[in-house]
Amino acid sequence: MVEIPESGRQALDADTMREWAARGIDTLTRHRRGVDELNVFPVADSDTATNMVATLQAAFQGGTPGLGLEALLDEAAGRALLSARGNSGVILAQMLRGLADVWNSDEIDAKGFAAGLRSATDAATGAVAVPTAGTILTVAEAAATAAGKAAPFGLVSAARAAAEAAAEAVAATPGQLPALARAGVVDAGGLALTVILEALVETLTGSVSTGALDLLERHRVRAVSEVEEVPRETGSEVYGYEVQYLLEANAAAAADLRHRLTALGDSVVIIGSRAAKDVTTFNVHVHVNDIGAAIEAGIERGRVHRISVTRFDDTVAAHAAAAHDARMHAAPARRHHDAEAARDLVVVTDADRLREFLAGEGCRTATAATVGAELAAALADGAASVVVLSDTDAAARTADRAVESARNDGHQVTALFGVTRVQAVAAVAVHDPERQFDDDVSAMSEAIKACRTGEVHAIPSGFSSVIRGTAQSVFGEPADAARDLADRLCADGAELLTILPGAGSNAGIVTALSDHVREAWPLVEIQQLPAGDDEPLLLLGAE
Repeated sequence: MVEIPESGRQALDADTMREWAARGIDTLTRHRRGVDELNVFPVADSDTATNMVATLQAAFQGGTPGLGLEALLDEAAGRALLSARGNSGVILAQMLRGLADVWNSDEIDAKGFAAGLRSATDAATGAVAVPTAGTILTVAEAAATAAGKAAPFGLVSAARAAAEAAAEAVAATPGQLPALARAGVVDAGGLALTVILEALVETLTGSVSTGALDLLERHRVRAVSEVEEVPRETGSEVYGYEVQYLLEANAAAAADLRHRLTALGDSVVIIGSRAAKDVTTFNVHVHVNDIGAAIEAGIERGRVHRISVTRFDDTVAAHAAAAHDARMHAAPARRHHDAEAARDLVVVTDADRLREFLAGEGCRTATAATVGAELAAALADGAASVVVLSDTDAAARTADRAVESARNDGHQVTALFGVTRVQAVAAVAVHDPERQFDDDVSAMSEAIKACRTGEVHAIPSGFSSVIRGTAQSVFGEPADAARDLADRLCADGAELLTILPGAGSNAGIVTALSDHVREAWPLVEIQQLPAGDDEPLLLLGAE
């Protein structure tokens, strides 16, 4: 192991924090696949590192520039709370909350660092309904204890002690979890946390710690196929689904929900914002068999939104292979018009190239002038029900009249209005004619809500990035406005960024934007739709 000098930065400020976060994201991204493959508690090949990288990106990338350490961490913790993914991501978000609760000045010394790490560990442990030895919580406890003992010798010593203790604790995890011992691997979440702590040592000293990466190399020699394969981070194989959602409620309601979810399943983690005495936001995570009961439990205690459900039997390999097809190829392919089709979908848009694109994928399309005829054709072809999507007010008015007429004739028809073009594409991607009608409409509605959109407009003073109708910033070049818009959308959490160029856009702008997203947001998939011939200059959608 490389010897790390005691000399180095002996205080942690906002600039150091940003450098630490960037270095941690970079290192964990480079070794993400290897860490993910270690995930065997209780099974293998999941997404521990992926979720932690995504959570750190949401927390620190695209935030308010120029903040001091206290404000920076408070903002980062809030952003992580809303965007945390998976069990490991939720725990990491709560650790950031623990740091923010204690680091209440703009410069932290060794004693403050140790106090923050202790607060982060206690906050994360307290968020987990049933903490388990041999996990990221065990590693965090070892790091916090070591940092406290070394704090009198300075920040570098405390950070190094934390990282070394974390590596030792990770190496010991197979002796604490039988599933790890059977697979011959260490805990993935604990290893990822060690990588992050070692990134701090490198930030403070310039020297690279290799403890975590040495562990990774020693344990990744096992082929993934040799390890039990079920994609989950924590919990028992008894439960088949991971349910996650945001809950607007108070602390008492969240505590009551914890008890209810513990009775329904396992891997219960609920994190909330600071001083959660009044109505606030909680990120809720649980593994269950009864999805409806888990969601209903939240609804009974507050407002539930941004619901995510993962079925564990859908293996990671199958999910990765089908992810892109499920959005724009496989799903529309089910909608070719055969006699047995139970439900049809009509997308109403005046964008000629978008209609051509969707029609090529097997989807019915129409303009405001032809929606009535297209709806009638779908019903005449034997569709038992039809959903109509329209992306402009003009199209919505004519579509509404056509839908009302079809309903009066006894047909099961509904319409989803007021969506952007990118949101319409998102709805098309999840449309499934084999689902129950109400369930399919609900799925499309959720996809529309989950797709956040923004635009780049040419204005007299330059180019503006616009979200929800409000200009965010003005730039001299369109590429700069596009990058700003993409950063804002991705910072709130995104897996897919859809780019729809408009009039005045060109290949150079789109290429520069795509290159920026791949570099700044490596976990975000990019999808480009055919260029339109009207405003705005650029339309982006983040899902």
